[in-house]
Amino acid sequence: MSVTSIPRKPQQVKPKKSAFREWLDSVLFAVIAATLIRWLFFSAFVIPTSSMENSLLVGDYLFVSRLHYGTTTPVTPLQMPLTHQMIWGTKIPSYLDWIQLPQYRLPGFADVKRGDVVVFNLPVEHPNAYNKYSSVLPDLHPHPLDLRSNYIKRCVAIAGDKLEVRGGQVYVNGAAQKNPVRMQSEYFVSTSTPVNEQNVFRKNGITDFSQFTETFNDTIASNDQSGYIIKTTSAIAEKLKGFDFVKRIEPIYSSKGLKEPFLFPKTDLMYWNKDNYGPIMVPKEGLTIPMSPLNIALYGEIIRNYDGNDNVEIKEGEILQNGKVLTDYTFHQDYYFMMGDNRHNSADSRYWGFVPKDHIVGKAVFVWMSLDPDPVSFVNKIRWDRIFRIIE
Repeated sequence: MSVTSIPRKPQQVKPKKSAFREWLDSVLFAVIAATLIRWLFFSAFVIPTSSMENSLLVGDYLFVSRLHYGTTTPVTPLQMPLTHQMIWGTKIPSYLDWIQLPQYRLPGFADVKRGDVVVFNLPVEHPNAYNKYSSVLPDLHPHPLDLRSNYIKRCVAIAGDKLEVRGGQVYVNGAAQKNPVRMQSEYFVSTSTPVNEQNVFRKNGITDFSQFTETFNDTIASNDQSGYIIKTTSAIAEKLKGFDFVKRIEPIYSSKGLKEPFLFPKTDLMYWNKDNYGPIMVPKEGLTIPMSPLNIALYGEIIRNYDGNDNVEIKEGEILQNGKVLTDYTFHQDYYFMMGDNRHNSADSRYWGFVPKDHIVGKAVFVWMSLDPDPVSFVNKIRWDRIFRIIE
């Protein structure tokens, strides 16, 4: 019996990728991996302003954990990877808002607690709110929820808390809260002679200072002929008392009953300022409130803009939904009250209101790099003592 051999099919040799194709594949893989890591696990942020000094300094680079509170699904899917609002180095938007998806939060292993340093999307970049708050934050622009500007502040009150600030001290549910270790306040330093600002102030980490002017005569004794207004921590203020040319140091607080412009809420029903604020109840999911004039001033924007309601308008001191006047309201999600650690130089919840839970991005964990924007010399550009510092 004869056996006929079956001819073997010639093996095809895959063409070798060009160097450009291999480079393109590597870049694509890196972008996808970085996008997934940035969305699911942690993101890198840099501190651009002094609102959190002396806890966080301008030029600190942070890692922010999205795992703590649970990462959120994208609301605006049509956006360029690894961008936020604008294409790098341009004013060109990096997203299209043609598609808006519902947001969901994946499980986390912690809830936002009092004292946490939190990164969140700025609520007042809502299309119905940004014009109203342009006097407090001049460069506001409307953006979708997940692409609003990233802010970092300390949570001082959580949903359901009753918050009050008395003489600069934060009280929650009637109890004085522990101040952050490196919290800054404003002080008047009375001196017997002009000082060397570089050796006295900058050497002690004080970058925000100015000479005494008549503007402060309502809080500073008129017999003080020479002095400075500084923003610093209580520990450094105590240290300055040891200099022989320093006559006295005292904190500067706004008087109770003095109404400060631009505070939240914008109403004549309350006479509050940054040092004497509240009492105010932080909204909590399931909490029902009556629609009094005071509650409309405090919570009207939440009901209209952030609580998932349609066809809500505020008209002639009343809140209407679908043309019907609301006599009471039950909140649909939790909210938080945020303040900067630089208590006299921070545009925070005292000026623009509550932070909704769906705007929470993550918890600031540690500083991985710190660059001084105004170093004494090039050698001092890197703040070595701040690298890998845990954020308290």
